[in-house]
Amino acid sequence: MPTDTMPTVKICGLQSVEVLKSVIHLPIDHIGLVFAPSKRQVKPDKAAELISYLRSEADQGVSVPLTVGVFVNPSQEQLTEIMAVAPLDVVQLHSQETPEFCKWVREQFDVQVFKSVSISKSENKIPSSAEVAAQLDPYIGSVDAVLLDTFDPVYGGGSGKTFAWDCIPVYQEWARTAGVKLLVAGGLQPDNVDQLVEAYRPDGVDVSSGVETDGVKDIAKITAFVERVTGK
Repeated sequence: MPTDTMPTVKICGLQSVEVLKSVIHLPIDHIGLVFAPSKRQVKPDKAAELISYLRSEADQGVSVPLTVGVFVNPSQEQLTEIMAVAPLDVVQLHSQETPEFCKWVREQFDVQVFKSVSISKSENKIPSSAEVAAQLDPYIGSVDAVLLDTFDPVYGGGSGKTFAWDCIPVYQEWARTAGVKLLVAGGLQPDNVDQLVEAYRPDGVDVSSGVETDGVKDIAKITAFVERVTGK
């Protein structure tokens, strides 16, 4: 059943300080920095620039979003190198990362870990509670949130396409029992996120291409998206 708590908002795929400065006043909880192969990929030095800006704002008493690094099957060495340059608050993992790897990330860097679950756009069958438990129980104690995203054969997620939302409740049931957050991504945009929130009230929503125009973050769309979720 949906909760009464307002979902958190994550704007993913930020690449410039200029965009960040334009949205810092909005009630955004997380910004996503994509390190995995993607047209929105950022290099560690650019991520460090964005993080430095957020820290300078926080030092001035501004409430700033947490930084989420998005990875697909990273190695321990890659994560260690990136975290040394761009210390993130959250590591989001989008592929076949094991519970043991998730636990290592969480403990090694003292960060939250979000684990993506790919939902096939063409899959019409809602998984049973037992099937979800078999898939996700091994991650209990290793992750802080599970992110439902539409499957992408190349990048794992970030396809900009929606999946059948009627599978959300069974994952919500598991997440609440496991004591982790349930986040939803996949084709969200200002025109449909309010429908998702009203129907399912996930713990958080995640958007990237849905707030872009011609592949570039659109401040007006980001503002509209946040307003649809938070009413602010």
